[in-house]
Amino acid sequence: MSLRLRKHIEEIITLTDAEFDYILPHFELKKFRKHQFVVQEGNFVDQEYFVLEGLLKSTYLNDDGKEHILQFSMENWWVTDYQAFYYHEKATLNIDCIEDVTVLVLTDFNKNKLCTEMHKMEHFFRIKTNMGYVGLQQRILTFLKFDARSRYKHLIEKYPQLYQRVPKTLMASYLGVSRETLSRFSA
Repeated sequence: MSLRLRKHIEEIITLTDAEFDYILPHFELKKFRKHQFVVQEGNFVDQEYFVLEGLLKSTYLNDDGKEHILQFSMENWWVTDYQAFYYHEKATLNIDCIEDVTVLVLTDFNKNKLCTEMHKMEHFFRIKTNMGYVGLQQRILTFLKFDARSRYKHLIEKYPQLYQRVPKTLMASYLGVSRETLSRFSA
């Protein structure tokens, strides 16, 4: 498990064994079962999650009770309700497990401690945050630029493993189409 985290971090920065030995205890290993909430709307959020195994979905429930899927998170992805995490607010999102999930949990306190004490980790998290922002921008632009069929093709090309793992009803919701429309796309 720790090897996966180290490999992930070293995609951006180089670490000595001593540096990684210092970083690792700042994380806590946690397991969640399928359908279990990792973050729940209305609760305070002071943790960020690095996905080691499994698949999660981040959703927003509107006033009419309709669930909107913002993102899926799989292995080597970071997830939390970032607005709540950064601004120390109550969550507006729900994040729950589509599969059994194993994560490394990093508290806000430990993240700030690592960034203060290790410029390398501050650099790592800045790059990861920038990449997340770009990913969110790309998601929004696909909704603005493409029709539903093109959004489906784009998703399958970019994340082919998601199509095999995400139930079709959730995939349809993520793309903003009905289950029947999704079936026509994949036929």
